[in-house]
Amino acid sequence: MTKKNNNSNEEEEEFVSFGHNLNTKIRFEDADEDEAAQGSVEATVQDESMSDAAETTEVADDTTSADYYFDSYSHFGLYLLQEMLKDVVRTKTYQNVIYQNKFLIKDKVVLDVGAGTGILSLFCAKAGAKHVYAVECSQMADMAKEIVKANGFSDVITVLKGKIEEIELPTPKVDVIISEWMGYFLLFENMLDSVLYARNKWLVDGGIVLPDKASLFLTAIEDSEYKEDKIEFWNSVYGFDMSCIKKKAMMEPLVDTVDQKQIVTDSRLLKTMDISKMSSGDASFTAPFKLVAQRNDYIHALVAYFDVSFTMCHKLLGFSTGPKSRATHWKQTVMYLEDVLTICEGETITGSMSVSYNKKNPRDVDIKLSYSLDGQHSKISRTQHYKMR
Repeated sequence: MTKKNNNSNEEEEEFVSFGHNLNTKIRFEDADEDEAAQGSVEATVQDESMSDAAETTEVADDTTSADYYFDSYSHFGLYLLQEMLKDVVRTKTYQNVIYQNKFLIKDKVVLDVGAGTGILSLFCAKAGAKHVYAVECSQMADMAKEIVKANGFSDVITVLKGKIEEIELPTPKVDVIISEWMGYFLLFENMLDSVLYARNKWLVDGGIVLPDKASLFLTAIEDSEYKEDKIEFWNSVYGFDMSCIKKKAMMEPLVDTVDQKQIVTDSRLLKTMDISKMSSGDASFTAPFKLVAQRNDYIHALVAYFDVSFTMCHKLLGFSTGPKSRATHWKQTVMYLEDVLTICEGETITGSMSVSYNKKNPRDVDIKLSYSLDGQHSKISRTQHYKMR
């Protein structure tokens, strides 16, 4: 898959407002903003030694993401943690939301769900929060305590180690819940449920959740080169038929960065979630879609991405993980089709997508995709199943 070039020489803006276009490209000052986003916090996160990195746990074939999710930092997580902190779109947006809207935070009791290093808690403390409770279930909670102390906020931030569903807060209610809960495909790892649990148990009437809106979108791309290399490869491996692996590969969505030049159709909204009001079951849904071709081309995959917004801010803020926006660590989610769709400009792919959490492990996501094309050169109707794990 062709990678996007993020080293633009164009003048870059400090943050994005959704006032004009959800797919507006997000731009920032590179060096200065990166340093601001990482700050002194990143300096406290040290690299693991080669021997530590080599100590991986043997995993059975039926192991799900739940088996390693809560202690992922122990082996692979510091690299991912650094990648998230360096994700300027992600981290700088949260910083802007807090610093530019201090009226939401100042003198308020804040709950940070899934605090990680505590970077969001630190932002809130610096913005004048009365107290911040940073809840983190992994071993990173121990480091978060050190980070809080090193930065002089021990009197404002209390780090609590444990699952949000199992801990008890030292306060009956909080005014604000903040969390960076979004996973790949928005819903992978199901951290949203933890945020909703915290909201229902501790948020005061009239309290706010940051962010409070998230939307999932769908588009279609041409991707013959990558599909040939990664999927069709299994048809003949040094002359041997390994197509059984191809079937498995087709069922696993690929998380990667899509070049916007690959986009063939328009984008369609699948689902918008209001985190301040929704119930847990609302994250499972079936949504119809209709994608209209913008040119004559071939379609090899459908691509999902999400936008996040903070509507309680004085000026609407948020970010997009779409192919037309600056790349984030979430990238996009690519679902390859069994068929190659030959499509003409103006023709439509219609269908529906069903999304649900896996019954065996609710941190995995099951996707059912039904699509049809009744075009001049292709007449296809098919249903495919995918599993993110």
